[in-house]
Amino acid sequence: MRSNDGIIATGGSQVVSSAVASGRNAHAEVHSSGSTQFGDGRQRSPQEIRDLFSRLIDELGRSDHPDRADLIEIAEDAREELASESRRMGKLRMLARALLSAVAGFTALVSLAQPIEEAIRGL
Repeated sequence: MRSNDGIIATGGSQVVSSAVASGRNAHAEVHSSGSTQFGDGRQRSPQEIRDLFSRLIDELGRSDHPDRADLIEIAEDAREELASESRRMGKLRMLARALLSAVAGFTALVSLAQPIEEAIRGL
């Protein structure tokens, strides 16, 4: 691993599928094999993503989100779509983005919705 002078990340920033470098001697590279990987370095299977949806549905049920009933319905639709033999990726991506944007202010929900959205992008 090469040292990288000049990159500092602070606060609640989030970088997904990109790199930023700034400052003297800074260097950034992005390599992609087309699959989404997570902290443990592996791509999630459709079953694992369905399990994430199940956890999200449980959290939504316990949350005080004003649109939780609608969000639960969206998550259930996406979970069912993932189980389909001919899953519609466009629909899955749309549902995952809708969930992620709807829960932006709810930390526990975002921590589940974000990996779901990223995993679906990687399918």
